[in-house]
Amino acid sequence: MSAATDALRAVGVEDPRLDAEVLLAEAAEMDRAELIADPAELTPAASRAFGEMVRRRLRREPVAYIVGRKGFRHIELAVDSRVLIPRPETELLVEVALERRPASVLDVGTGSGAIAIAVAAELPGCAVTATDTSPGALEVARGNAARLGLSDRVRFEAGTVPGGEGFDLVLANLPYVAEADWPSLQPEVAKWEPREALLAGADGLDAIRALLSPESVGLLFPQRGQEANAAPALAMEVGEGQAGAVAALLGAVGFTAIETRRDLAGIERVVLGER
Repeated sequence: MSAATDALRAVGVEDPRLDAEVLLAEAAEMDRAELIADPAELTPAASRAFGEMVRRRLRREPVAYIVGRKGFRHIELAVDSRVLIPRPETELLVEVALERRPASVLDVGTGSGAIAIAVAAELPGCAVTATDTSPGALEVARGNAARLGLSDRVRFEAGTVPGGEGFDLVLANLPYVAEADWPSLQPEVAKWEPREALLAGADGLDAIRALLSPESVGLLFPQRGQEANAAPALAMEVGEGQAGAVAALLGAVGFTAIETRRDLAGIERVVLGER
């Protein structure tokens, strides 16, 4: 494993030893902790599998794509190059749902289904709808929901905004990378993750502006009667430095009580507003 670690370090992998351990455990079909505690000699088949995984990682393919899965909150999701790899900061959107406990949630741009499936798993009484414009992403998301026994809890639809419906809470992790920032992305992102799920115009806000158009907002949040228990809300994940602009966009289409949430790195990562 030391040779693999050295090779990964040489090509600029951020945490070469951790990656080598994860890949070795996958090849040996063992838990990583078990492998570290009691390193065993690999079988020839496991050695070949490990070598191939390391070669893929040397090309900067993400570990999650190589092993085919990624943990997100309390669930494990199948992932491949049709979907973004779920990030820890995206869990902030799930936390918004847990705080507000809505009766209905829409997850826009669901990708692997991470947000929608986590909300369905943690809020059993919530009706969850998830949309995506990518047929491949919807296939991955539906597969994840089925494997986790939640197919009857999440409705998946092609597109962005379902017509004729309103939601108590809309969650969105849309593309927000600006064109000028693309060259500075790590190879794991720029070379392997789906470009259409990342890039959003000159300032990274094209997809967010589209969702926050008056027409889209009207479909998401139709007028409700006085019997509503709480104001409907929308929460969006944003890139570093974008929170102020997104808050202004929310205010321009009638959202109030606008606030931001910071991720563990202190970055304003989620913008939340009530309608």
